[in-house]
Amino acid sequence: MENNQKQNEIQVELTEDVAQGTYANLAIIAHSSSEFIIDFIRIVPGVPKAKVKSRIILTPDNAKRLSLALQDNISKFDELSQSGAPTSFGGVVIPPLGGVRGEA
Repeated sequence: MENNQKQNEIQVELTEDVAQGTYANLAIIAHSSSEFIIDFIRIVPGVPKAKVKSRIILTPDNAKRLSLALQDNISKFDELSQSGAPTSFGGVVIPPLGGVRGEA
């Protein structure tokens, strides 16, 4: 069984430029019978034209998996946010909105 696990492992490579990420503040989603297309866009105030920064094309099954994964992560994020505990993002602690509560 251990051998089967090793065969099913996928090694994911994250290049340095992709690891930096691309900021987007709008997503437009379209679909056909065979695929979902998500365009990630950055809108800048005062600029009349917005550019698509990334386009992701998914099968319907993978779009459903993405939706479930997002729902799960948002629920976990909300639970942490409501508790007032600092959240962690990639090892970096993000304090709750309003700053860190100090003690005197």
